[in-house]
This record gives sequence, C-alpha cells and structure tokens, in this order.
Amino acid sequence: MKKNTTNLAFYVPYGLWLALFVIAPVLLIIYQSFFDISGHFTLSNYATYFQSGTYILMTINSVVYAFIITAVTLLVAYPAAYLLHNTKHKQLWLLLIILPTWINLLLKAYAFIGIFSQNGGINSFLGMFGIAPQQFLFTDLSFILVASYIEIPFMILPIFNAIEELNEGLVNASRDLGARGWQTFTKVILPLTMNGVKAGVQAVFIPSLSLFMLTRLIGGNRVITLGTAIEEHFLVTMNWGMGSTIGVVLIIAMFLIMFLTGERKRKGARPR
Repeated sequence: MKKNTTNLAFYVPYGLWLALFVIAPVLLIIYQSFFDISGHFTLSNYATYFQSGTYILMTINSVVYAFIITAVTLLVAYPAAYLLHNTKHKQLWLLLIILPTWINLLLKAYAFIGIFSQNGGINSFLGMFGIAPQQFLFTDLSFILVASYIEIPFMILPIFNAIEELNEGLVNASRDLGARGWQTFTKVILPLTMNGVKAGVQAVFIPSLSLFMLTRLIGGNRVITLGTAIEEHFLVTMNWGMGSTIGVVLIIAMFLIMFLTGERKRKGARPR
C-alpha cells in the first residue's frame, strides 16, 4: 500500500504540470473561440474562417511551407545522423549540433538578417566576383532556409537515436546475402529507423505550421501563415475569439499529423 502511494506521488507533479500548462490553455482557447470581439457567444468565428478565401489560403500556405521545411530538414538530417552514427566522438558532434538550439530564436533571426541583407556576408562574397547585390532577404527561399536551419537539430536527434538502436547484425546479414548498399538502406536501415523519422517529422512539421516571427523578420510579411494571423488577431486587432478559432484549427491539424505519423499496431499482432 505504501509503495503504491509513493508511486502515485511521483505522478502528481507531472499531472499538475500537464493540467495547468497543456490541458487548461487548450480548453481556454476552445472556450474563447466561441466569443466575438464584443464578448458575445457566437459561432460566427468558425463560419468566417471556413467561408473566407483568405483564411483558407493561409491554411494552404501554412501546410505547404511546413511540408517544404520538413522535407528539407529530413533530406539534410538523415544523412547527417547516419554519418554521425559512424563518426568518432559522436557525442561531441551531437553536442555541437544541439548547441544552436540554446541560442535565442530572435538572435538567430537577426544574425541571418545580417547574412542575407544587401550589405551582408553573401552579397559581400558575391561582390568579390563583380556580381551586383542580390535580394536574398524577404524572399520565400530565405524563409525556408532559415526555418530549416532552426529545425534541423529536432530532426537529427530522433533519427540519430533510431540509428543508434539499430541492430548492426541485420545490416551485416543483408550485406552478406549480397544486397547492395542502396538495397540495404531501403530494405533494412530505413524501415527499421522509420520511427525516428516519424518522430522527427512531428517535431518539425507541427511547429512549422505556426511560425510567425520568422515570417516577419526573414520573410518580410511576404510569407503569410496561420501563425501570422493569430499574432495579428491577438496583438493588433484584439479579436481574441478569431485568433482562438485559428488556434483550434491548428490544434486539430497537429493532432491529425500526430495520428498520421504515429505508430499503430496491426490487427492480430501479438504483443512483444
């Protein structure tokens, strides 16, 4: 009895944290979404969202940009994680990859503003070859590159952990049976590390749906997403109801992504 009470006590802080900082904010957003700017109960916020071509376009933009950012980070992160797995002093290299995440996002954004600006590092380098200054800042490309750079560590970590847990005996058996390198990767390594890929996709795609700081500082408001709309409604128009409605849509989209990338048991599969 005492042991059960002790075990229950360990869950109390986690339960309180979960209730106060996860469940309660979500419930407040859902509740606020049913009120207009005057504080009257209404369903017009949802009607406005689904009937507005602007909001639908923002939703499509958010999904497209999040997909591109996730694809870019995955293309970079998987080879990087695999090379990291086969490198000496891998823990040191892993620390160097994680290190940029300790730096404030705003500072990194301003650093890239300096790099991409008219008098920045890239244009200064191009000027050495007689190339006139180019417009790199406030473009879709700059936004995608910066967002991908910021999200890459969150893609590398789960993939690296999945590769670390991979049974090397299966890889060696594949090679001994005559499989080529590409066949070994597609038939053995990739399927067995897919859980890490799915976790990385969740860690990158979901935050990328609601980016708003980078859309302003790097995209120059040319990149319009749902995160930008939420910021506008909460800080400019003060229409918290509409902002909460968009937040509810984002929450639903996030749960949908988690469902699609989550691990599901097959019917009739025996528990291991």
